[in-house]
Amino acid sequence: MKKELGVKPYLFPMPVLMIATYGEEHDVDVMNMAWGGICADNMVALNLDEDHKTSKNLKQRNAFTISVADIAHIEAADFFGIASGNKMKDKFERSGLHAVKSQKVDAPIIEEFPLTLECKVVEFQHSAAGFRVLGEIVGVQAEERVLDETGKVDPKKLGAFLFDPFQNGYYAVGEKVGQAWSSGVRMMKK
Repeated sequence: MKKELGVKPYLFPMPVLMIATYGEEHDVDVMNMAWGGICADNMVALNLDEDHKTSKNLKQRNAFTISVADIAHIEAADFFGIASGNKMKDKFERSGLHAVKSQKVDAPIIEEFPLTLECKVVEFQHSAAGFRVLGEIVGVQAEERVLDETGKVDPKKLGAFLFDPFQNGYYAVGEKVGQAWSSGVRMMKK
């Protein structure tokens, strides 16, 4: 029997996304967010509070990167969700991480995170859902150590973790349990 839990943002898993932008002084800002993701083959959607420093930076620079944080950097990734760039001017420096400028967009790439999508803003939206930024993916950077022998990202090597909205936990990506567009093929033959 199911129990009513009320209105909650209970989808699982939720990605842990590191959104990196440059500020007015070319300072690096990174925020941890779970309210976003892929919305088309070459597009991402970010649902943000418009008061975030990241939102201001997006409006000024029209560019950002999204990185997948790995377990090795979970402390810094969580810190980026706790600390506000509006209140803590040395937020990125405190993390001990390093950034280089993307060659494709006006945004930083965090060197320690193994996978980064370089994006340019294509649209700002205001709706009942709040402030949304649509971005076009113009490049993807991956550390060679997370690639398989065919050059594709290997989830086990990536070392990513997920956000648990039920109890506010982080969980490591586990074992492979099926193959997309294959595990359900048997049912097509009925």
